Order: sequence, then C-alpha cells, then structure tokens
Amino acid sequence: MTLAVIGRGRVGRSLALAAELSGIEVRLAGHDEAAESSGDAGAILICVPDDAIASVCSRIGTDAPPLVGHVSGATTLGALASAIERGAAAFSLHPLQTFADGETAVEGTPAAIAGSTDGALDFARDLAATLGMRPFEVAEENRAAYHAAAAIASNLLVALEESAAELLERAGVEDARELLSPLVLRTAANWAERGPDALTGPVARGDAATVERHRAALADTAPQLLPLYDALARRAEAIAGESLGQVP
Repeated sequence: MTLAVIGRGRVGRSLALAAELSGIEVRLAGHDEAAESSGDAGAILICVPDDAIASVCSRIGTDAPPLVGHVSGATTLGALASAIERGAAAFSLHPLQTFADGETAVEGTPAAIAGSTDGALDFARDLAATLGMRPFEVAEENRAAYHAAAAIASNLLVALEESAAELLERAGVEDARELLSPLVLRTAANWAERGPDALTGPVARGDAATVERHRAALADTAPQLLPLYDALARRAEAIAGESLGQVP
C-alpha cells in the first residue's frame, strides 16, 4: 500500500521518513499536490496546519482513497467530512511529541488515534505501531482538552523557561539558558519519576517570606511576569496541599 503524506513541514517530513524506514511506500507531497498525489494511494495522511485540513481534504481527487487521515491533536474527524462524503473512512494520528525539524524520530512516541469506523481506527493503530509509536485512543469530544494538555506540557513550558531566562538576564547573569538547562532537565526527570512529589522550593515548604521577596523582585525587575508567577505559585500551593493530603 502506498501512503500519501500531504504536507512538507516538519511533521510531514518526519512521518514520511519514519514510514520509509519502516518499509512503507511513501509519496510526500505539498498542499497544492493533494489531487495528483492521492491517485492510487491506499491511504492519505494530511500533515498541514489545523485550519488548512478541510481545504486540503476537499482537494483530494474525486476517487478518494479508502482511508484519509490527519495528524492534528485538537481537530476532530469532522475536518475530513468531504472525504467521508466521497466514501472514505477517516482517521487521525497525533504524535504526542514536539518536532524541531523534519527528521525528528518518532519511535517510542505516544500517538493519539481516532477513527470514523472500526477499520479506520484499526488502521490508525497499526500505522502508529508500524512507525514505532505507542497508540492510545482519545474521544472526539475530548480532543481540545487533550491537545491543551499537550500544549501546556510542551509549548507553554518553552514560554515558561524563556520567562525564567529573561528574568535571570535582567538580574545581570549571562548565558541564562545554559545555566538553567540542568535545573530544567533534572526537574523534568524528577516529575517523570515522582509526579507531584517532585515539587520543591519555597511554595512547597511554605516559605511565604521568600515568596514575597520573589514578588517584590519581579515587581521591580520584570513586572510583566508577576501575574504569571502568582498564578503558578497558587497552582504549586494547591499541588503541595494535595500531595500532603490537605485541602488546598
């Protein structure tokens, strides 16, 4: 079976490469090549930004392949309605991973799957397993919440660490990212191993005086970060209370 991958971005190129390495015949094409690339393909995997999925899907040839899927985390199978109307079964396969380039390895990566039919769901599961990923199902009505969790864990983590680096640089310390990286990586490893028990620091130990000194320093040095600090400190306090079996 030929798998047509539509989208030459980082995700599309990475999945096409993984498929080729797995022995799948792959046809990688751009947005504007959706019609001709679908041809005799057994399945199409649309790897384009969320707001372009429906449009690309509508450009697939009249004789839609039996299986059409997308890789969006937040988008439901409704975006593939035009293919379903032409008799295709729809599926989705979202790698729970960040893609820094077009050669990002996906082996061992969890992948959220869904299907409009049992056969489509089985195909998504088999494709994920063939690429070395670990498939798990997410209900259609929960897709946005699932993807929000992924965004918090990945995208917003980058925003958080950039905020920390900015504050350190404003405090007169150079090479902030290099200095903070060991702390960030160790914290991530601790959380993976221990969950909420990985929480340390002044909030976890109830050191209100230090927290107030932090707030005063932020108000003076980077006031735009104070609301972020307050929101995260409240969340950390709640987690610390839950970890100790207390009511936050």
